[in-house]
Amino acid sequence: MLVVHVELGIDPAQLDQFLPLMQDNARDSLALEPGCHQFDVTQDPRNPASIMLYELYDDAAAFDAHKAMPHYLAFIAAADSMIISKTVRQWQRIYP
Repeated sequence: MLVVHVELGIDPAQLDQFLPLMQDNARDSLALEPGCHQFDVTQDPRNPASIMLYELYDDAAAFDAHKAMPHYLAFIAAADSMIISKTVRQWQRIYP
């Protein structure tokens, strides 16, 4: 399994607009993508504009398919200007 760990810094003035978009993207990823098994959206309680995503996919091909999905492309089009920093790391899940 491929783990995708994403850290996002969101413009605080746009956080209330960003969060529903992010939650919709996570929900649609789980509902529409058979290769997506987990999509957690988390928020730092000390810095609400700091968002961390934990995503679990079958493999790199499933993650590539995710990035081509219409719901993901719509999310990026709507939310990209709200994101002020982004770090994406990929991990290989070894247990369980």
